[in-house]
Amino acid sequence: MSSFEIVVGRERVITALGIVAVVAFSWAYVWTGAGIGMSALEMTAVALFPHRLADGGGGMDLSLPTVILMWWVMMIAMMTPSATPLILLYRRVLRHHAPTESSSAVPSMFLLAGYLTAWLAFSICAASLQELLQPTGLISETMLWSRSAPLSAIVLASAGLYQFSPLKRACLAQCRSPVNFLTSHWRPGVAGSFLLGMRHGIYCVGCCWLLMALLFVGGIMNLIWIAALALIVFVEKILPGGERVGRVLGVVLIVWAGVTLLV
Repeated sequence: MSSFEIVVGRERVITALGIVAVVAFSWAYVWTGAGIGMSALEMTAVALFPHRLADGGGGMDLSLPTVILMWWVMMIAMMTPSATPLILLYRRVLRHHAPTESSSAVPSMFLLAGYLTAWLAFSICAASLQELLQPTGLISETMLWSRSAPLSAIVLASAGLYQFSPLKRACLAQCRSPVNFLTSHWRPGVAGSFLLGMRHGIYCVGCCWLLMALLFVGGIMNLIWIAALALIVFVEKILPGGERVGRVLGVVLIVWAGVTLLV
């Protein structure tokens, strides 16, 4: 094996291990409660209609930075796996076009950093909305799931209808075609890597933001809902037939919204 092949193989491993470490740390942080004082397991329940569950009593006085960090780490855990094909393809393209460069792992990590920065912006918005909703009693102050059938129905129906929207389709097309995305939006240099990742992250937020809003229904720290949404996003963005799965999901969410108002 040539020294070039050794370097390429080592960088591929470094990039993959870096992604795995980021995802594993994020899931571990979520599992332990993301700094909110309760483990995620304690805040997890299997329920199609969480508004009918007991509140759990008490409440949590969380600072906005803590809530933002909770949301962001949760988004990192959920969304990084579906961005991995783009990151690995980007590393491969860098190595192919600039074989004399000392490393392609560093720009790949900047690409990931840009991608996660877009989700940080989403997390700030989601955390701010959570801070507004909790005092109203619309979501449980302890368990962080919906206590209101109308709120649940509105979020479910909105997420379902969005699955059929032109904006959803346009953003999903960018997420499902990393080759076309890199061809259309390529930027050179480390700064370019960050901006490229941020742009892809914006498309990803545009694709998935209402799916993530479903956490306000099922429980922001409900591990079952978190894992289910992460799987749905992965299927939509990566697997063959993901668009069809997304449309079926849209119908299910709309029907679910209607049933929520009746129970």
